[in-house]
Amino acid sequence: MGISTPPAAMESLPDEPAATSAAKAMAAPFVTPGFRAGFVLVTAMFFTWALANNLNDILIRQFQKALALSRAEAGFIQFVFYLAYFVWAIPAGLVLRRLGYRAGLLLGLTLYAAGAALFYPAAEVQRYWAFLLALFVLASGAAFLETSANPFIARFGDPSRASQRLTLAQAFNGLGAVVAPTIGGLFIFSGIEHSSGAIAAMPTEQLADYRASEAAMVQGPYVALALFVLLLAIAIAKVRLPAIPRSVDPTSGSARVILRNRQLTGAVIAQCFYVGAQVCVWSYFVDFVKHLLPETPEKTAAYLLSGSLILFMTGRFAGAALMNRMRPTRLLGIFSVINVVLMILAMSFAGGLAVAMLALTSFFMSIMFPTIFALGIRDLGEGTALGSSLIIMAIIGGAVFPPLMGLFSEWTDLQTALLLPLVCFGVVGIFARVAKD
Repeated sequence: MGISTPPAAMESLPDEPAATSAAKAMAAPFVTPGFRAGFVLVTAMFFTWALANNLNDILIRQFQKALALSRAEAGFIQFVFYLAYFVWAIPAGLVLRRLGYRAGLLLGLTLYAAGAALFYPAAEVQRYWAFLLALFVLASGAAFLETSANPFIARFGDPSRASQRLTLAQAFNGLGAVVAPTIGGLFIFSGIEHSSGAIAAMPTEQLADYRASEAAMVQGPYVALALFVLLLAIAIAKVRLPAIPRSVDPTSGSARVILRNRQLTGAVIAQCFYVGAQVCVWSYFVDFVKHLLPETPEKTAAYLLSGSLILFMTGRFAGAALMNRMRPTRLLGIFSVINVVLMILAMSFAGGLAVAMLALTSFFMSIMFPTIFALGIRDLGEGTALGSSLIIMAIIGGAVFPPLMGLFSEWTDLQTALLLPLVCFGVVGIFARVAKD
């Protein structure tokens, strides 16, 4: 079932001054009393799927060592992960409409835990397809979580503050993004690094032992993640959550009506390119550091990625505050232009300065996903579940662009390949220019 939102609650009257409208919005409750515990737990979902998303950035580097993969082959980790979002987004929306948002969250958490647990046998058999299968199951759960949690957050308070509330919830997604590379640096990267020449000179048995030990490094973190998610599912099953009534208009949620909504269509396109840019930058960040600063240990590169993601999290809190004074579309446009400039600088500079420019893009990526999402589902009423599913399907950009960037980098180099996320940020900027608050 979808979210039925009175138009008057979502936008000011045509002749109402903007300052008056903003003042009324700030006076509205951010979270409805009685639902704060539920809001905290649903917000925890944003942290949870961020762990999986950003551990992929570590797996790309780790599997190059453990499974002898090329950069382009390792990029298929992201392809399989985000393909699951594309496959399950519409079915997830149908589950929400038929069984409700709580059921969507519980199904998502169950699939997530199962996928994380499958990492243990995958490491035992040391086959790439087994890891990809585990990732697909895990990502299927994440698809249900994102499809459920993003629009659900809108129901925890006044609709006029939905964008701000979603940006704050997404800030905890940023926290998960920060924690994931740190977990990877501490518990997945072994610190043992051999040159290609040393690996080629290893006896067969020694090389097999090395590969096996590197593959086994993922078992502990992913089993722990599975247990954490199961505990979260138990809490979600018991907590009080807001009811989401059906719309009185039976046609408002039809696919035909939804697909004619230009803002939703623009949001789907913008989200596809945004997620593509984000996943490209973070997936190859460790490789980018090693490319420009070859003497940097992998663990240090992982911690640098965590530092970049601290900027991402900070940007989300800052973005939620800035939206008190600035229209979301304007802020989205400014941040998009800044990231285009930062990409140009990262392509132009050398060494640590280029790494710094790339790391800084995370701050300005911070508000993009939640702002595009909130603008896309605005005023969809009963069509919110379907609209949410379409925007989540757009996450397929995270599957398409990283392998392309991996191939591009092998034809040229990683710095030149940054042209791909540069173009993606440009598309987001165009959406910000034409979208309406």
